[in-house]
Amino acid sequence: MLVFLKLGGSLITDKDTPRAHRPDVLARLSDEIAQAVQQNPDLKLVIGHGSGSFGHQAAKKHATRQGVQSPTQWRGFAEVWHEARLLNQIVIESLYNAGLPVAAFPPSAGVMAENGLITSWDLTPLRKALEQSLIPIVNGDTVFDSVIGGTIASTEDVFFYLARQLHPRRILLAGIEAGVWADFPASTRLIPLINSANAASILASIGGSASVDVTGGMAAKVDSMLNLARSIPGLEISIFSGARPGLLRQALSGRLSGTQIYE
Repeated sequence: MLVFLKLGGSLITDKDTPRAHRPDVLARLSDEIAQAVQQNPDLKLVIGHGSGSFGHQAAKKHATRQGVQSPTQWRGFAEVWHEARLLNQIVIESLYNAGLPVAAFPPSAGVMAENGLITSWDLTPLRKALEQSLIPIVNGDTVFDSVIGGTIASTEDVFFYLARQLHPRRILLAGIEAGVWADFPASTRLIPLINSANAASILASIGGSASVDVTGGMAAKVDSMLNLARSIPGLEISIFSGARPGLLRQALSGRLSGTQIYE
């Protein structure tokens, strides 16, 4: 069974402090993933991660998501790439040290976008990695764009494109929150299910992000994942907390918590 897993930037970094990752949290998450893979040899994974306090700060400074045209903006594009790359290596090292056979597939090296939407990516190497039981690692990244020069593809953007090509059974989004809150930031009422019947009212009520997030925060994540669930029959999506020990391993074993999104 193929599962996409995102380790949210808010979970693995302190998004309010530049270049501040959480090594203890990342090591625990890596161990939980390794335990789940060991328990279920048929589990195939694509792991993505956000940029957190690495890429988002630089991306906001240069407005890279909106387009890249001038020499100054292209210098900013390179800066955002560098910040995202720093965190990507940290994540890869943690997963590798937990015994996982990971291999990086950075979107910046192969993705083309058009007006902010991913339009092409040669997935032959990534498919081959999955066939050999390797774990492809992707991340929110700078990408080239045929209309606006350059932009940022969030991890959700990357998952959206990959899911239509690879058809995962489940997408797990592990963040710092327990799920999608009806009353964020008070966070007293968790929304257990989002589907077409209640999506409009929920999207109108939930907010973005409490920290710097140039890719839209929670509302954008929910909207993107709901559209994906509509387009892939049987796809299950779960937004849950990776901050609570054990929940990630349970989710990888099929015991879901938090907020579920499906049709």
